[in-house]
Amino acid sequence: MKLSSLVLTAGVAVLMCLTAAQTQAQGRQGGQGGGPQGQGRGNFDPEQMRQRMMEGVREQFQVKEDAEWQIIEQRITKVWEARRDVGAAGAGGMRMMARRPQGGDNPPADQPNRRQFGGDPDPEEEALQKAIDSNASTAELKSAIAKYRESRKQKEAALEKAQQELNAVLNVKQEAIALRMGLVK
Repeated sequence: MKLSSLVLTAGVAVLMCLTAAQTQAQGRQGGQGGGPQGQGRGNFDPEQMRQRMMEGVREQFQVKEDAEWQIIEQRITKVWEARRDVGAAGAGGMRMMARRPQGGDNPPADQPNRRQFGGDPDPEEEALQKAIDSNASTAELKSAIAKYRESRKQKEAALEKAQQELNAVLNVKQEAIALRMGLVK
């Protein structure tokens, strides 16, 4: 049981990383996926991987009824999306360091500030980065910092709400499994 939880958790992490790599590769290649009809991607299908992970969760939760699973699956998806938004915002510093050219202060023009793990760019994060890059005044930096922190608080609150909503439909055993998997607090 512990091994399958660990494998599933690792699978979620791998999916997030592979999705990010695929998104970045498409951005560099003009969205063509490496060739005609996306041939450069190999046989990886993120949706198929997500479906396999969901099937693993369903098996661990021992959900037999499709209607019950549909509710749980929707709430797990909300948790994953909210976690991605919170985690991606927290990875901003690593993106910033990675996109800096050696010996320079500005990001290369051909490298847009993409989210590390998918999702939409955070306008507050981009505004903060722009303020940093442009050596903005102290007042402008403080304003950008405050807006970014508020954005992070909202994302963390959305994650907590999604976790509570998932927890509300789980039985005690499912809750224990979800806790072990990191889906709920």
